[in-house]
Amino acid sequence: MGYVAVSGGRESIDNAENFFNFRRIKGSKATIEIEKIRNEFHFLVDRVMGEGSLYAPDLAALAVKQSAGDTFEAAFMLRSYRTTLPRLGYSQVSKTGDMRIIRRISSAFKEIPGGQLLGPTADYSLRLLDFALFDEDEECVKDMIREIFKNVKTEGEMPDNFPKVVEMLRRENLIVTEFDTTEKENECFDITRESLEFPARRSAVMQTMARGETGGMLALAYSNMRGYGSSHPTIGELRVGYMPVYVNHPYNRTPYYAGELLVTEAEIISEIVSEGDSPKFALGYGLCFGHNETKAISMATLDRAMQTKSPKYPSEDQEFVMYHIDGIESMGFANHFKLPHYVTFQSSLDRLRNMKERRQGEEDNGI
Repeated sequence: MGYVAVSGGRESIDNAENFFNFRRIKGSKATIEIEKIRNEFHFLVDRVMGEGSLYAPDLAALAVKQSAGDTFEAAFMLRSYRTTLPRLGYSQVSKTGDMRIIRRISSAFKEIPGGQLLGPTADYSLRLLDFALFDEDEECVKDMIREIFKNVKTEGEMPDNFPKVVEMLRRENLIVTEFDTTEKENECFDITRESLEFPARRSAVMQTMARGETGGMLALAYSNMRGYGSSHPTIGELRVGYMPVYVNHPYNRTPYYAGELLVTEAEIISEIVSEGDSPKFALGYGLCFGHNETKAISMATLDRAMQTKSPKYPSEDQEFVMYHIDGIESMGFANHFKLPHYVTFQSSLDRLRNMKERRQGEEDNGI
């Protein structure tokens, strides 16, 4: 059996796409603006930027709108667009200590240099529906902003940067150093241009996880946390803030400030291990685009898990993790099964019928 005739197939496909667009806009008094998506759905936009591997808030918001909120499709669109862009150069190595902080916490220490900074978060509020949002309008928004700033107390300017919490433990020689190294800039692996080889270099692992799918990484990290692995992370420091980006001038090669990126960084302290004859804490690291704390913590947990010398669980297997956390690859493979598989299924169907006929013949002949 071959593929069925495709008469009218192009028209059907066009109509299906038109129906999809109609579902997105039907019943809308006015279409939602890209700026409103970027501002009001910033967590969603940040997630799409990370998984799409392109820091472009407006384009990520556009992808969210075009895909009707499907994060997989939105990230797919953004990553596809990324492949069309020329690579003009590389930024200088950035230090997260220079981050302009908007949120900074530690669950390992109550008192930390510079203090805990809760910043923008709903972590400490109840997950209850706010039915007032049904009737939210421009006047409600203005009233809310006035109420928020009426109670704001200013206590001096924020410092330009904060010391790293983990450095306190490093100064006491309490953190392992075996994996805590940074590759030289000219040795950094590029997963978009080079095929992965295992065991993968640390820069390749970090890049793969930085654009991994949040839910997939969380599932693997959670499996390790709850017993299918040995990591029980304590957050040494979680940072959300804006990282300055410097690039070399194309003519005189002097560095200049190009802008800043919102990123989330997590450093987790895990189980006690032996480095030589000295017991120390193990360290896991995660950093991703935008404000995405769940992803950064999952990334740091998996980073630590994949440092296990004798892997026993999937979350500790470097090849398993790196091949299964890319949401676009996973989504593409799962969704390709929606395409016609008539020939392959017919082959399996014929084989099954032949097996049943042969079996029936043997039973009829008393075999």
